[in-house]
Amino acid sequence: MMLARRYNQGAIRIRDIAYEEDLPEKFLELILLELKNARLVESVRGAKGGYQLRRSPAEIRLSEIIRLIDGPLAPFGDAEQLQSLIDRDAEHRALYQIFMDVRNAAARILEHTTLADIVGPKPHGSKKGKSKKKETTVLPMIVGQSNSGQR
Repeated sequence: MMLARRYNQGAIRIRDIAYEEDLPEKFLELILLELKNARLVESVRGAKGGYQLRRSPAEIRLSEIIRLIDGPLAPFGDAEQLQSLIDRDAEHRALYQIFMDVRNAAARILEHTTLADIVGPKPHGSKKGKSKKKETTVLPMIVGQSNSGQR
C-alpha cells in the first residue's frame, strides 16, 4: 500500500515500509522479492535505495498480487478444479456450483480493482490524507461532547 501511496516519489527502504505498514521486515522482504520476480516492483541500490512500483498503481490489479502471493483468488480452489467437481460429482453439484459462483464473483471484483482504487485518489501520499485523519479523530471528540451535553 505504501508503494502505491508514494508512487513516483522514489524508492522506499524496506525498514520504512515495515515500520509504516506494521509488518516484520523479514516477512516484507519475502513479499517484495516475489513482487520483484514478477516485475511488479523494482529495487534501487544505493543510499536512496529501496523498492518502488514498476507500473502505475492504476495499472496493477489486486488479482495479480493475490494470485502471486496466495495462489487462487478464492478459498475453494481455481475454476478448473471446481468445474471438474461440478462435472463429475452429481450429488454435490449444486454446492460446487455455489462455490464456483462465489469464486467468480471474488475474481471479478479483484480483477476490476487496482491499487489506485484502494489507496484513494491521491496515490502520491499528499497532504490531503493527513487532513482527513485529523477530521476523523476530531469527529468522535465532538460527538462525545455533544452527547455529554444532552445528559
